[in-house]
Amino acid sequence: MDFLTQTLSGFTAMSHWEYIAVVLSIAYLLLAIKESLWCWPAAFLSTLIYTIMYWNGALLMESLLNFYYMYMAVFGWAVWRKGKKNSLSITSWSIDRHAKLIATTSATAIVIGYVMQNYTHADFAYLDSFTTCFAVVTTYLVAKKVLENWLYWIVIDAASMYLYYEKGYYPTLALFVFYTIMAAWGFKTWYEEYEQSQAKPLAQL
Repeated sequence: MDFLTQTLSGFTAMSHWEYIAVVLSIAYLLLAIKESLWCWPAAFLSTLIYTIMYWNGALLMESLLNFYYMYMAVFGWAVWRKGKKNSLSITSWSIDRHAKLIATTSATAIVIGYVMQNYTHADFAYLDSFTTCFAVVTTYLVAKKVLENWLYWIVIDAASMYLYYEKGYYPTLALFVFYTIMAAWGFKTWYEEYEQSQAKPLAQL
């Protein structure tokens, strides 16, 4: 009951700009699942709002991360627009390639986590570093239409939910519950399309 009350209070306290950013973020997810090129303008506008909001709130690392998301929105738009002409399709990476990506990203996150743990006042330094580092990498996977990006997002969003719960960011926690569900749906949708695309060449033989 306390959780529900705090969540509702948190939503009431949100600014109009934050509501707009949340709506645009949801629009980005839905459009990305549908492989619509317009997911990237929605992403750009939502992250622009978050970049300014976090900067004004002195959350500099969060602001920097969202500035990166703004760049990736432009990059994703360019890649998908070019891919639309050249038939950019969903691809699946090998387990070996994912293992190398996970190992490299984890090593980077550990180094950053160590620095944050020992030289800043950061809470949950290592977990926060892991979610941030993997979010950076996974955004690139979305732009390249790598199927497994949705699996990464499920883990990232679930870990982020724990962080937001511990910090008492209940409205954001509720949003990330939705994100996790949508990521699972995104994987299912992309997987079905990927399977169909793989079956077409076999059917032509």
